Amino acid sequence: MDELELIDTPLVATGDLIELVARFAFNTLVVWIIIHLLYFPRSKRRDYYFTFMLISVSIFFLIFLLGGLKIKVGFALGLFAIFGIIRYRTESMYVREMTYLFVIIAISVINALAVTLSVAELVAVNALFIGAIWLCELNLINKQHQEKLVVYDRIDLIVPEKHDELVADLEKRIGVKIIGVEIGAIDFLKDTAMLKIHYLERGENSVNHTMKLPKD
Repeated sequence: MDELELIDTPLVATGDLIELVARFAFNTLVVWIIIHLLYFPRSKRRDYYFTFMLISVSIFFLIFLLGGLKIKVGFALGLFAIFGIIRYRTESMYVREMTYLFVIIAISVINALAVTLSVAELVAVNALFIGAIWLCELNLINKQHQEKLVVYDRIDLIVPEKHDELVADLEKRIGVKIIGVEIGAIDFLKDTAMLKIHYLERGENSVNHTMKLPKD
């Protein structure tokens, strides 16, 4: 009998439609501020822009529509599955993108489930999220520190006494202000060495840590 009543009960009552629309609009606005004003200016990754927005929409509706059902164990497993989607991805994600993904999921879950919070409390929680992200991004932007892996062909310059010549040659070739160089693997047969250079530059490059050029 309980199962039949659960099936016949609509997921969203007519009286809850306004709350659903209002919460969805608020959640979308908060997520858009985080993605468009905080994440995108540094990364310029339109693919993650698209992904984060749609994941937020999906998570919000899934949590909001299932939140009223009295299925504690199943709901907990559902939340576990939501966070588990991060494990099954087609390509590796950098720490920054992974962090933003967790933040987007957390905010969407909070905005969909926090029915006991007042409007002021809900706005305050989301504002604290935005403020914390802004402070972290501000710190990163001020540093403007980037890293890049380079296969270097002049191994005669990797010795400590020629460090200044190495930096000057790299700056001339790459065109950036280098603040540090780390020397990795050395191939004496090919006269090449793997270098990690630290430099100052605005913006985010998603392929800075790529070691191989594509074969195509």
